[in-house]
Amino acid sequence: MSSTLTVFIVDDHPVMANATKTILERVEGVRVMGTASSGAACLELVAKYRPELVFLDYHLPDQFGSSVAKQLKELYKDIHIVIFTGVDVADIYNHLLEIGVSGIISKESGESAILNMVHCIMNGCTMVPLSYFSKMRLVTGLPAQEAVLTNDEVRIMSLLVKGATHEQIAQEIYVSKRSVDNYLKKIYDKMGVKTKVQALEQFVQSKYYTEANRGE
Repeated sequence: MSSTLTVFIVDDHPVMANATKTILERVEGVRVMGTASSGAACLELVAKYRPELVFLDYHLPDQFGSSVAKQLKELYKDIHIVIFTGVDVADIYNHLLEIGVSGIISKESGESAILNMVHCIMNGCTMVPLSYFSKMRLVTGLPAQEAVLTNDEVRIMSLLVKGATHEQIAQEIYVSKRSVDNYLKKIYDKMGVKTKVQALEQFVQSKYYTEANRGE
């Protein structure tokens, strides 16, 4: 890593992006190269500016931050990525580690925590919140077989990815909310997950999501 750490910030909330930029610009040896508000813009601008570190929002308007992180790591294996999130991602912490992110930090963290994260990365280390560390597991082995979903289940998960509520999904597919709840329970069982976050992560990495969005 060079003596000057080049950083890019990706967040669709301008206030948060500018606040993070202001904090990072105070760090000696850090140069903020710019900001982006979507996953697509991030990929385009990272290709142009080639920053060494990307502060990446988990919830972006066009895709999950984990999906963007995976694409970045496939293109630039040495890039550092810090997932900057306003939601609890403890359930998918191990998935994010498998992608190769360098750190995860809450948007509720204070300035000192953000600065500590950057200093850790500059020194070849990372910083793990105790709440995540206590849930971490180091495992190796073959990846799990992809769950087989029906057309109805794929449609339900596609709507869920887009942010639809259970009530909205029920109206869209002409069933009761209780039926949607039962559908999701069955989907979660098939996937071997317990939470919505885990299910969404697994679904967006599956062939079903790719096929459902082909041509959009």
